[in-house]
Amino acid sequence: MRGAEFAELKAFMAVVEQGNFARAAATLDMAPSTLSQTVRSLEERLGVRLLHRTTRSLSLTEAGERLLARIRPAFDELHAAVESINDFRDTPMGTLRLSVSTIPAQLILAPLLKDFLTLYPAIHLDITVDNSSGELTMGRFDAGIRYGRRIAQDMLLVRASPPSRIIATASPEYLASHPQPKTPQELQHHACIRYRLANQQVVSWEFERHKKKMEIAVNGPLIVNDVNLMVKAAIAGVGIGYVMEAYIAEDIRRGQLVPMLTDWSPPYHSYYLYYASRHQLSAPLRAFIQFLRGQPT
Repeated sequence: MRGAEFAELKAFMAVVEQGNFARAAATLDMAPSTLSQTVRSLEERLGVRLLHRTTRSLSLTEAGERLLARIRPAFDELHAAVESINDFRDTPMGTLRLSVSTIPAQLILAPLLKDFLTLYPAIHLDITVDNSSGELTMGRFDAGIRYGRRIAQDMLLVRASPPSRIIATASPEYLASHPQPKTPQELQHHACIRYRLANQQVVSWEFERHKKKMEIAVNGPLIVNDVNLMVKAAIAGVGIGYVMEAYIAEDIRRGQLVPMLTDWSPPYHSYYLYYASRHQLSAPLRAFIQFLRGQPT
């Protein structure tokens, strides 16, 4: 296989895995227009259309699905072959691609980045922060960090944070004109700031006390898909937020937010590093797991 043909196949696979040309071009360090022409050249050489393209979506044709199914194992094997050379190095080398949701990006990764990269200067971290389901295969991520209940059961886990509570919280300004709720049911009479997941599902507010669990259908003037916006809105007095306590600990300490219903909020939410059990671990991922296990949790 000539070098140009290999580059075309690599470009095609990147586009499929990233879901659009802009993200794929960024991972390949090339211009989107160049990437588009590379994929078009592959289609012209093969004489078939591999992708359905519109301004809003991208999908595989039947021919594209068949080609991807045949070349993906080959690329995985090439990657594993190159990765195996790490065993002969004094220090691990390569790129570690992580998919991380917003809260662990701030709470877990941000404080560790400098120390990890100083300890492993030959490792490059490629971190994508998003609040989707965190499916690793399509994005070709090595691992992800999310809280336990969002992780598929066939993944291997490494605890990355101590347990924390998800609590109702509001600003002193809001509570000055609204009575603080004494029970979860009373939240139904308040302006609550709701959170929408990437799959468009609005998160339920869950509470538990003395083994009694309940979900509360709250309402309010604001729905967001970004936890930082929820926190800022709560601090501004828009309404009551529902946030992991560890994430807003500094806001609580400064008196900007008041925790509520804490006796209904047991600390059982932990974040985990997760990765597929079926793949051989890369040297950068092994190093990151070892580093993470050495951190206090």
